[in-house]
Amino acid sequence: MEIRFTKTKNPGVMPPESQLGFGKVFSDHMFIMDYDEEHGWHDHRIVPFSNISLHPASTVLHYGAEVFEGLKAYRTDSGSIRLFRPMENIKRLNSSAERLCLPLVDEEEMLEILKTFVKTEAEWVPHSFGTSLYLRPFMFGNDETLGVHTIKRATLIIIASPSGSYYKEGINPVNIMIESEDVRAVKGGTGYAKCGGNYGASTRAGARAEKKGYSQVLWLDGVERKYIEEVGAMNVMFKIDGEIVTPALTGSILPGITRKSCIEVLRDLGYKVSERLISVDELIDAMKAGKLEEAWGTGTAAVVSPIGKLMYNDEEFLINDRKIGEVTQKLYDILTSIQWGKTEDKFGWICEII
Repeated sequence: MEIRFTKTKNPGVMPPESQLGFGKVFSDHMFIMDYDEEHGWHDHRIVPFSNISLHPASTVLHYGAEVFEGLKAYRTDSGSIRLFRPMENIKRLNSSAERLCLPLVDEEEMLEILKTFVKTEAEWVPHSFGTSLYLRPFMFGNDETLGVHTIKRATLIIIASPSGSYYKEGINPVNIMIESEDVRAVKGGTGYAKCGGNYGASTRAGARAEKKGYSQVLWLDGVERKYIEEVGAMNVMFKIDGEIVTPALTGSILPGITRKSCIEVLRDLGYKVSERLISVDELIDAMKAGKLEEAWGTGTAAVVSPIGKLMYNDEEFLINDRKIGEVTQKLYDILTSIQWGKTEDKFGWICEII
């Protein structure tokens, strides 16, 4: 694999790390490679960050043939740069691509692409604990003809955005509204894939929740409207009467990498973790009985996000007095310590780059 490199003539300047947000500033370069049936993936290149040009009939614009991933590059106190479980992201990218009938990538080659790209953009990896270089690989079909058909041409791009600490003012529990009207996905659909259509389907409910003062929605299953699935852009976990419970991956829930890591950490610590169906009625009963001890979301951006209040059918329930719980805090501390090199990675999750 050869990667051509064209250096930017207009290098940018990273804002002060204290002012970094999320997804608003981008590094100097982006990676691109193209696919067609004759050549497979080809023309690997790192080029200056710029707009892209698409044919007006491009497949992605009309039929939503698009998948993406999100992962981070972290800088340790010693100055080294690392990725956290990147092969899990690459495998999920392929799983998503297969569902959308997009071409698969060679997983080992994709890892080398990610490492090479991060090395190129190393100066954009911030130094402060909690900050990172967010990486967004995305793939889309770009056949230049109308009509729903097998995708014959595709493009994969990686862009990078230096991101600030998610909790620069401390970990504050979020308010979540349980959604009972719209559904995000159903088994057999694209719920397990990381594709734009899933997020597009969630925006209306999210807007309703925001108007009521809630950060995100907690989705119920799309068939019975009965079982808990996931929170907006995160998976979800509950501590009920000492047991950690998280919805089983039934095909309509994104298999989160942070979710998987939390489960492995919790079991290593000796907690009982159950991946099973959990109904909204069971959850409400647990809240009313005082047995819901903690609730939190898991995801790349926040790592863990404590849930301080849930609303269902206009009834509000406070969780752990709107404070971060012991288990939630423990998960955050362990995972972030591994990611930023504060403690030993006994799980073998870290991929060193520089």
